[in-house]
Amino acid sequence: MNEPDQLAWTPGGGLNFQLLAVSGSARRGCFVTAHGLVETPAFMPVGTQAAVKCVTPSQVEATGAQVVLANTYHLSLSDRTALVERHGGLHGLMRWNRTILTDSGGFQVFSLPDRVIDEEGVRFRFEQGGEAAMLSPETAMGIQKRLGADIVMAFDECVEHTASRAYLEDSVERTFRWLKRCAAVPLAEHQHLFGIVQGGMDLELRSKAVAQLTSLELPGYAIGGVSVGEGHEAMTRVVRHTAPLLPAGKVRYLMGVGLPEDLVASVDAGMDIHDCVIPTRYAREGTVFTWDGKMRIQDKKFRKDRYPIDTACGCYACAGGFSRAYLRHLVFAGEILAETLMTIHNLHFYQDLMRAMRSAIEDGRFAAWRDAFVVRYFARRERAKPAREDEGE
Repeated sequence: MNEPDQLAWTPGGGLNFQLLAVSGSARRGCFVTAHGLVETPAFMPVGTQAAVKCVTPSQVEATGAQVVLANTYHLSLSDRTALVERHGGLHGLMRWNRTILTDSGGFQVFSLPDRVIDEEGVRFRFEQGGEAAMLSPETAMGIQKRLGADIVMAFDECVEHTASRAYLEDSVERTFRWLKRCAAVPLAEHQHLFGIVQGGMDLELRSKAVAQLTSLELPGYAIGGVSVGEGHEAMTRVVRHTAPLLPAGKVRYLMGVGLPEDLVASVDAGMDIHDCVIPTRYAREGTVFTWDGKMRIQDKKFRKDRYPIDTACGCYACAGGFSRAYLRHLVFAGEILAETLMTIHNLHFYQDLMRAMRSAIEDGRFAAWRDAFVVRYFARRERAKPAREDEGE
């Protein structure tokens, strides 16, 4: 195993990304911010409104998470931004002393109805309350500066995966112009700006976007515009094409992805950091992840099941002996404890997944690990498939 050099963050310096091992295209590395070391590949739990739903910061940290995400759109209302500032920034408000990344709000804004897009930015109304607002590259950067996150994302245009080639061409150019405006806004000395590669499902435009963005020297680059309904195969196709084009010595971020199989495919393609609401949202809906696939805890088969979610898991929910039957009872009783315990488990599983991938890369056996993971993870689903009509007696 390659050990990272002594990493120390310096004011005004970069992220000091170090590539420690490579297995195929999969990368094992690390970088450092003003709030500590981040080992990659990494998964970032999502705390959209400055909180990871159903769990405390100490519970998130106990899973092994080293960085969390918050969202500019949801925190851009003036009273919310002021609240953050009164606490000295998101770290003080959230009581999270590790790294924080903030999305620019582009994905959320572009999913709203009746938005108006022009060269200046996007005009829209908030879903809650209907307050009229406008986000531009300058305002998005200004809000993120006030929030105080360590990594801030450029304001970009996220488009539907079905968008026309003509629209995608215009959008890629606009996103690049917006990135240059973002880069011109001074940030706090501890903050680092990432650009976002767009281009929809068009690989030629993805290549063009990478060439444009990497003409600006940034500490990291993200792939956006996936996980928008295009499906796993299309997402993988875009990521496999785009990732190798990104600078090897910079952090690579795949935005909004995803399911365990998506994360494995992303790491296999050469991406470093990821975020998604899936582990927390699925937990609140009663679905938990294990190495043998997903489990829906409401199923009748768990009614008398005294085993924990996963007997090999070391999370608080599993190691503490909370049974599947008890969790099922809590769900049907409407007890919030069910959501907390299943959220802890899912976040722990996602961090275990990233730890396993880091170890496999260090050992130079990622391809074999990937194949074994896929076989085991989907085995239960394959066994559950109904027999074809011509397979009976």
